[in-house]
Amino acid sequence: MKLPYERPTIRKLTAGALNKFGPRAGATPTTALDGVRVEELVARFGSPLFVLSERQLRRSYQAAVRAFGTRYPQVQLAWSYKTNYLNAVCRTFHQEGAWAEVVSGMELEKALLNGVPGPHILFNGPGKRRADLERACAVAAVIHLDNADELHLLLDVAASRPAPPRVALRVNLDAGSYPQWDRFGFNLENGEAWQALSRVVASGRLELVGLHCHIGTYVLQPSAYATAAAQLAALALRCQRKLKTTVQYLDLGGGFPSTNTLKGAYLPATDTVPSLDEYAEAITGALLAAGFRTGELPLLVLEAGRALVDDAGSLIGTVLATKRLADGRRATILDFGVNLLFTSFWYDHHISPARQFSDQTEPTVLYGPLCMNIDMLRESIALPLLSAGDQVVVHKVGAYNMSQWQQFINLRPNVVLIDQTSQVHLVRAAETLEYLQQLEQVPVHLQS
Repeated sequence: MKLPYERPTIRKLTAGALNKFGPRAGATPTTALDGVRVEELVARFGSPLFVLSERQLRRSYQAAVRAFGTRYPQVQLAWSYKTNYLNAVCRTFHQEGAWAEVVSGMELEKALLNGVPGPHILFNGPGKRRADLERACAVAAVIHLDNADELHLLLDVAASRPAPPRVALRVNLDAGSYPQWDRFGFNLENGEAWQALSRVVASGRLELVGLHCHIGTYVLQPSAYATAAAQLAALALRCQRKLKTTVQYLDLGGGFPSTNTLKGAYLPATDTVPSLDEYAEAITGALLAAGFRTGELPLLVLEAGRALVDDAGSLIGTVLATKRLADGRRATILDFGVNLLFTSFWYDHHISPARQFSDQTEPTVLYGPLCMNIDMLRESIALPLLSAGDQVVVHKVGAYNMSQWQQFINLRPNVVLIDQTSQVHLVRAAETLEYLQQLEQVPVHLQS
């Protein structure tokens, strides 16, 4: 087969020892995902195309259970629905034993439809409406109280309930990380959290079963989790001692990073992100040293999202065109943009060609197809000289992209799941114009 033409270039060579970044390497191609060739996937399902790996979903979940479960006697993971609420993803984690962590009435209904029992649903979020609280009470979900107004509203709802709703209190605290997340929950340091706990117990209309904190997102300091766990445990012991109420579980939230590299990072995330074992060691070590009596350790709940699903998602795209910018840089236009790859605003995603090229690469700007100047996927990435029709694969896109994606200018594409036997399943069909317009109504005077 005739090789594609690549223009000659002149590259400066510098003699001497290698620098700290090592030798310059070519772009390693990704020709298959979980044993299925990229070109076959595109031929069957089109481009762009999201691809999920069931094998990786289960591996990530089992790794998290192993990291925490080998260090602490009672551990329960609750899948964070907002991270990726495609039913195929949620049900995979539920099959592995995960509860559901939801932050809206819509996500609550999705969890119920996915077969999660109400008592295994943790209802978080700062924007619960009365109807949401009534529905959560009806199915016996655990409501994580976020603010005083919500507490008063739930007390009013509980007045007409035959049994007291089960609640946990979300607490924000100073764990030593910056910035401190104080938007969600009741503050520990100023006494607000203790005042709310006292009100819950004194009301007699609510059953306090847990304490919850979520200190941030993409948190790179395991020590911050140790601090949070120690403070949450101390608060639980204070409840036991002063309010005569035993806290059944401590929920340390999520925020564990994946190995995606943040924009502006000096080194790739594979070199800087702590292992899940380091986070597990920090959290469980703090709880075991907190002073609970033998046999009275609370259940440890974790709401991991990104760390479980990011590595399991890939995005296949196709080159639409190439050009030279005014300053001479090479630019490549792909058939997906920031409307589908929302995380490109804060990650430098690893992107690889889908077939073999020579080792010749050139710094390239990657743009999407949107008629918006902000539609830039990578400001500079070393890639071979791609041509129109060539495919690329974006790695580690499983978190947030399929829940925050937008129907903007282009319709949203197919999503497929490759199971553990390399069989491909369509788990969300591509949108059509008919689907897009089915909720629209045109006034009579505009119909002619």
